[in-house]
Amino acid sequence: MNEPIPVIRAVDHGTARLLPDVDRERAWLLTVDDAPQSYVDLDAPEHLEFEYARRLGHVVDCAAAPGAPLDVLHLGGGGLTLPRYVAATRPGSRQEVAEADGALLELVAAHLPLPADSGVTVHAADARARLEATAPGSVDLLVADVFGGSRVPAHLTSVPYARAAARALRRDGIYAANLADGPPFGFLRSQLATFATVFGELTLIAEPGVLRGRRFGNAVLVASRVPLDTAALARRCAADAFPARVEHGAALAAFTRDARPVGDEDAVASPEPPEGAFRIG
Repeated sequence: MNEPIPVIRAVDHGTARLLPDVDRERAWLLTVDDAPQSYVDLDAPEHLEFEYARRLGHVVDCAAAPGAPLDVLHLGGGGLTLPRYVAATRPGSRQEVAEADGALLELVAAHLPLPADSGVTVHAADARARLEATAPGSVDLLVADVFGGSRVPAHLTSVPYARAAARALRRDGIYAANLADGPPFGFLRSQLATFATVFGELTLIAEPGVLRGRRFGNAVLVASRVPLDTAALARRCAADAFPARVEHGAALAAFTRDARPVGDEDAVASPEPPEGAFRIG
């Protein structure tokens, strides 16, 4: 049998590469301009290789009773890793994906096709525009994993954006976003302050080393209008190969300190990560 070979294509926002994993027969790493974007195992869609993806997976696992279907809106598509995970672990879920890079979606559809019965509908659309067009109260879980290169776009960081997220969610719905920052955490703290203007319950998931300011890294922001089962989430995150802490309540308020929410007029993209900041695994 021929060994799979890398696929390299120009897409709308850079150069995409699909790189085969020599240790897993039908698994691929997707990069755009050399920044890791997604890891997909076509034979095991429940396998989440990236640390932040596993943490988002834990949010999915805690969002409802095991196996119960969800209505999910994904902002950012990449290789469609998390939609595949939801389809595999919660059959019958209805999922919408907004991905601005149409050429990237074509590449993924050609080489990493979704199962015909996945229940996933993919749209070549700007994330915020798709969010604002979503019917109010129609979504159980909203997952934002949008990076322009290695930065979260500014228009997905403001109070009006947070309000649009809350409007799309059902009353007990959950918002989860993959963010990235490093000390002194000006961006991350401003995001906590921004979402606190709309959601009463906030949780932050990150490695202890990131939270202590030792390095730049990913952090998953989870927001809801009803209490979250942070104990169940913490147990899952602590059991990972690279354990993460789940911060909420007074500890999270202390981390946020005097950060101020941001509007559309003063929103900025997340900071450029230092070289080698993102570990795969």
